Amino acid sequence: MDEVKQMEIKIKQISEMEKIRTASECMAAAEKNSALLLRGEHMAYQTAALTERTIPVRVKIESDIAECVKAFVVCGAAMDFPIYQDCRDEDYITREAGLMPDILVPLEKQHGQMRASGLDILWIDIDNTYGVACGEHYVKVTVEGANPLDDAAAVESVMNINVIDAALPKQKTLFTQWFYADCIATAHNVEIYSEEHWSLIEKYIKTAAELGINMILTPVITPPLDTGVGELRPDVQLLKIDKNGEKYSFDFSGVKRWIELCKKYGIEHFEISHLFSQWGLEYSPNIYVFENGEKKHMFGWHVKAESKEYREFLGQLLPELMKFLEGMGVAENCYFHISDEPSIDHIENYRSAYELVKPLLGNAKTMDALSNIEFYNHGLVPTPVTAIDHIESFLEQKIENQWAYYCCGQTTDVGNRFLAMPAYRNRILGLQMYLYNIEGFLQWGYNFYFSQLSVYEINPYMTTSSDKAFPSGDPFSVYPSKDGVYPSMRAYIFKDALQDVEICRALEKRIGRENVKDIIKNEAGMKITFKKYPRNSEFVPQLMNKMRKMIAEFDAKK
Repeated sequence: MDEVKQMEIKIKQISEMEKIRTASECMAAAEKNSALLLRGEHMAYQTAALTERTIPVRVKIESDIAECVKAFVVCGAAMDFPIYQDCRDEDYITREAGLMPDILVPLEKQHGQMRASGLDILWIDIDNTYGVACGEHYVKVTVEGANPLDDAAAVESVMNINVIDAALPKQKTLFTQWFYADCIATAHNVEIYSEEHWSLIEKYIKTAAELGINMILTPVITPPLDTGVGELRPDVQLLKIDKNGEKYSFDFSGVKRWIELCKKYGIEHFEISHLFSQWGLEYSPNIYVFENGEKKHMFGWHVKAESKEYREFLGQLLPELMKFLEGMGVAENCYFHISDEPSIDHIENYRSAYELVKPLLGNAKTMDALSNIEFYNHGLVPTPVTAIDHIESFLEQKIENQWAYYCCGQTTDVGNRFLAMPAYRNRILGLQMYLYNIEGFLQWGYNFYFSQLSVYEINPYMTTSSDKAFPSGDPFSVYPSKDGVYPSMRAYIFKDALQDVEICRALEKRIGRENVKDIIKNEAGMKITFKKYPRNSEFVPQLMNKMRKMIAEFDAKK
């Protein structure tokens, strides 16, 4: 009888910056076995298991900082629309549809097992390390055959982590990805604002906070975003409104519950839903009001924005809303939207809307996504949120509270988080935000699970492009699970980009801003702009490692 050869499992630790799709890509990737961290810093890396045939494997995680360690199985996302056909940028992993590693399923959801099939990857996440002692720590991953009949010996890998005696500053950069309560309800098939819905909302908020999101779009009224003219999104208006004659009364209890839920997870900044329709400000948002006990669709596509009725409504709502927000202690941390992405053709409509609402908002901040600097120059958008491929003219004016954003249109030269993009085009945003003093960053799709214009629901496990409307990965950064939500690799990479800003700031406190900028320029071999930056996976991690060492060396000399 022929001797049965014992099956071999190979294991390899690689950078979080790699999107590994094949065994050959895994073998070619550089190995990562050590990391240097500030106290409080997040880090992630990948552990790949390679097998000769498909077998179930058991995974064991051991660490002296186990309370900080989470493990996920990396799963492929359906990249059905990688990029627009006319995009001239060639810096994409692929332009062909297929699977791309992105979905992170908690290992415990799979009872500590994977179905190894040639190549399978774990995402090891280390977070909340403020209480970790300085010095050496470890994370050991053991992979072994789960079925004794497979005769697969256990293999292990170890990540050595050195935590230095310096703390990562609290995230100062504001970051919002638009949060869609209606998409949570439809994806999980629950009634809007039922207790099941609120429970899911809490899980999505908790995950958002873990991903560095510290500002939440708050649906005081149903956000008038990505909705076709004449169409309705599901009603997620938190505000209960009653009308008696010409007088409106407002019940803010739903808004209160929302804000308290966000605060529970450390989210203390709030975007208030847009007050006028998107792309032109021609109409009022869809707003429901109870009159004589009957729920009525009082405002919407059938009511012009400049109508007397809507102006009088805002005149009563906004002062009461400000009083409520002040009572909640969050008024100073609230940002009001007028209308999303107005073009220069809409500037007079925008002026009319802004001049109506600004006196009603007191000292509250207003902000909007736009590409044309004339809105800022005319004093209409005090906090401009500018598309990163149109931001140069804004940067020339050195605006104190400049924000930036990207969406489906930022496909060429600049960074983004599309599935088909290499991770370094996602991560580079941190250095760019630091270099250009960007106060906050906005991305429109935390969990948009609809088609374009919200015409119908999509299955995010079948299409990551809102059914070929946007480049895959643009509409959402998290995936609905059976009873909650799964994060993505792309979301964690951007969290690291936000951390990069704080590492730069920590070094700046020690050696000065100009010296930090010189280090970045020298290491990059160029002046980094939003369109020009090193195009490789090693640059940012190596630069951050150098900065950590400089922080440790500086503090040791004190």
